[in-house]
Amino acid sequence: MEWGIGWIVLIVLAVLVLWIFFYFVPVGLWISALAAGVPVGPITFVGMRLRKVNPYRVINPMIAAWKAGIKLTVSDLEAHYLAGGNVERVVRALISADKAGIPLSFQRAAAIDLAGRDVYDAVAMSVNPRVIETPKVAAVAKDGIELLAIAKITVRANLERLVGGATEATVIARVGEGIVSAIGSANSHKEVLENPDSISKLVLSKGLDAGTAFEILSIDIADVDVGRNIGAELQIAQAEADLKVARAKAEERRAMAIAREQEMVALTQERRAAVVEAEADIPRAIAEAFRKGQLGIMDYYRLRNIQADTAMRESLAKPEAPPKGPEEPPAPPGARR
Repeated sequence: MEWGIGWIVLIVLAVLVLWIFFYFVPVGLWISALAAGVPVGPITFVGMRLRKVNPYRVINPMIAAWKAGIKLTVSDLEAHYLAGGNVERVVRALISADKAGIPLSFQRAAAIDLAGRDVYDAVAMSVNPRVIETPKVAAVAKDGIELLAIAKITVRANLERLVGGATEATVIARVGEGIVSAIGSANSHKEVLENPDSISKLVLSKGLDAGTAFEILSIDIADVDVGRNIGAELQIAQAEADLKVARAKAEERRAMAIAREQEMVALTQERRAAVVEAEADIPRAIAEAFRKGQLGIMDYYRLRNIQADTAMRESLAKPEAPPKGPEEPPAPPGARR
């Protein structure tokens, strides 16, 4: 009886050990690794389980790397996985770079991946350059004609500057700025239409890929359209502004003239009132002179003669009215006109 209980305990312990072993060690994955020559032991799988690392996310990419001739260690891949990186894409990028002859280390690829960039896409862009098309860029030549240009930029990823380098938006903005500068320095829009490659050569010579994650291979002007005549529009706007200023100044002068005229009218009225008031004092002054004996009768008559002569001269100086025609005699009763 005691031997039966012992065998049962042993069997239970054996089953428990086997369950724990198969739980911590994925046998199929272990066999695949051993078949590929990847040195992975059961202790490694147990450590991954305890560190909550999915063995399939680490061992399968490692097998692919070893088969491609890239000797990666479990600790490096596991550390990248725990840091939140994508182990599979990093390994695929390393394999692609190795086959294409592009120097790329695991540390650089892991850094690119952890920086949020797609390292596999970056390697693919290094092998197969990408074409970026800019939106329509409006620029004005020296003759005042607006030109609308579209450029196609051929870029290749620069793996050394991928971490911390500027994105495609910066490249597009710099190329657009270069196009505006190149067209603006042209004496005539006809020169740009005749030689659009002069724009691309000028822009390409400025080294616009400095500080970016890309290397500009070429800049091609895909389309150039003629826009508005900005120079003529500015001249029209300036003429309208000058006309408004001239009208304002003329209105100011007219208002000042009206004010001066009203001032002169008021001054004339004041003078006339003073003259009338002075003329009204003359009879009183003459009467006062008679009473005081300061004015004789002959002096008075001489004054009247002078006034009469002055009135006659004023009447002669006035223009004569046109003579009226002879009045027709009244018609007799019953007569027709």
